[in-house]
Amino acid sequence: MILLMGIAGSGKGTQGKMLADSRGYHLVSMGDVVRMYVTGEQRERMLAGGLLDDQAIIKIVDKVLTSVSNGDEILLDGFPRTIPQAEWLLEQTGNGHLQPLRVAFHLVASRDAVKDRLMKRGRIDDKEAAIEARFDEYEKATSPLLKWLSDHGVKVVNIDAERSVEEVNDEMVKQLDTV
Repeated sequence: MILLMGIAGSGKGTQGKMLADSRGYHLVSMGDVVRMYVTGEQRERMLAGGLLDDQAIIKIVDKVLTSVSNGDEILLDGFPRTIPQAEWLLEQTGNGHLQPLRVAFHLVASRDAVKDRLMKRGRIDDKEAAIEARFDEYEKATSPLLKWLSDHGVKVVNIDAERSVEEVNDEMVKQLDTV
């Protein structure tokens, strides 16, 4: 299993699709999955830039991951985002329900760079206030997760995501070939 982590707009979706296509991996994009599964109040919170609670996300992820064959490599784009989510994931990979966790790619990009990308993307949840809320939430909840993963034996690789799509992909492929 490979994790793709980074602030919204850092290129996780693009890089995930490229890796999945070139390597035959299953891509689980949490943004797409969550938009498909949530309704009502949860959807409104997401549109405002908030995250769903850990148990709601874990329930959705568990449902999706059980549909993937146990022997297949999975790229997880945007999960886990919190330490409780990571604890659950490591438990699942540790007990043989999922492939072992090979690496977490952290796509690093500045606020200005990703804000510009998101505003051009034009999705309904890419409004300036929602983008700022996602930045704040990311820094509060997800950034400490990178240290936690590293402390728990997961190789975390920082990738400069402000380079060209091809350069970022080349670096990720190079790193994958060493793990």
